Amino acid sequence: MEQREFNRNQHWDFEKVHQETVALWNKELSKIEVTSDDKDKLAIFYTALYHTMMQPNIAQDIDGKYRGRDNQIHTAEGFDYYTVFSLWDTFRAAHPLYTLIDKKRTADYINTFIKQYEQGGRLPVWELASNETDCMIGYHSVSVIADAMVKGIKGFDYEKAFEASKASAMRDVLGLEAYKKNGFISIDDDHESVSKTVEYAYDDWCIAQMAMLLDKKEDYHYFKKRSQNWKNLFDWETGFIRPKKNGGWDNPFDPREVNNNFTEGNAWQYTFFVPQDIKGMIEAYGGNDKFESKLDEMFNSESKTTGREQVDVTGLIGQYAHGNEPSHHMAYLYNYIGKPEKTNEKCSIVGERRLFRKKREIIKNKIGNTLY
Repeated sequence: MEQREFNRNQHWDFEKVHQETVALWNKELSKIEVTSDDKDKLAIFYTALYHTMMQPNIAQDIDGKYRGRDNQIHTAEGFDYYTVFSLWDTFRAAHPLYTLIDKKRTADYINTFIKQYEQGGRLPVWELASNETDCMIGYHSVSVIADAMVKGIKGFDYEKAFEASKASAMRDVLGLEAYKKNGFISIDDDHESVSKTVEYAYDDWCIAQMAMLLDKKEDYHYFKKRSQNWKNLFDWETGFIRPKKNGGWDNPFDPREVNNNFTEGNAWQYTFFVPQDIKGMIEAYGGNDKFESKLDEMFNSESKTTGREQVDVTGLIGQYAHGNEPSHHMAYLYNYIGKPEKTNEKCSIVGERRLFRKKREIIKNKIGNTLY
């Protein structure tokens, strides 16, 4: 046995394999080319780009066989089957990036979604090894699908993708029954009610865009109406999206409080999650000037939360939490009111903080931890 293994591997050239692997990674990373005289900045950028390519992972054998959501063995035909879809984390920025630099894999991801729907009855929420963990909220597969469809990415069945999206949105679990009936989820209905309401509303807008592309007028109007459900938790007096209980506002109310009505956040960090209707959100505040004041107030507030300790809420600049996904779009909202200089200012502050931390890590790796 040992002799056979030796004979089989004696022509294997480690250095050749190493160089081939380097070439493959260089090909992937060269999909975006940046230049800078600062090598640390280049290292930070390409390390971050490399990290975007660590998951999702192919989850099939060399012959295309994989274990599906029904725990049966299937064969992927015409696409690669993937796993590790942490969609609450990735629908916001990672998947939009993939639609620009990796259209083939984007189609494969969606074909994987469709197979999981066919084998398990719904699209993935936070999938791992063909199992649904349900550890986060929303049905954000629909965001990935809609983005691919409006960009004209081919290689998957648009009609089947829409069918799967609609079926996932029409279930009666995780607060959806109350959401469909009342237009919002209250504390009485389900935990994390505020976050679920506003994220479902965004997902519904995505489904509406699919319906419009496929000329499904009735579905378009139905889901477009549902996408306005964020207004049902918007308190026009305080200017916050906040929880309801027993038909009214839950009191006392502290917008800094991290509690079970939000997913890893508070009212400050979820009030601005209306990406599907930014114009409507600005109007709700009474126009550009008042909306600008609200954004300024958020960034300039005390960098401290109340309520439970939430390790995910980090990197606070006022009540903006750069360390967690729900805040990541907020600095860019200034662009929609004609104040791009404020977006630039906020992004520069965040960028410099991240660069400082990364440079400190580089120094520590070079000289050890003795100075820190």
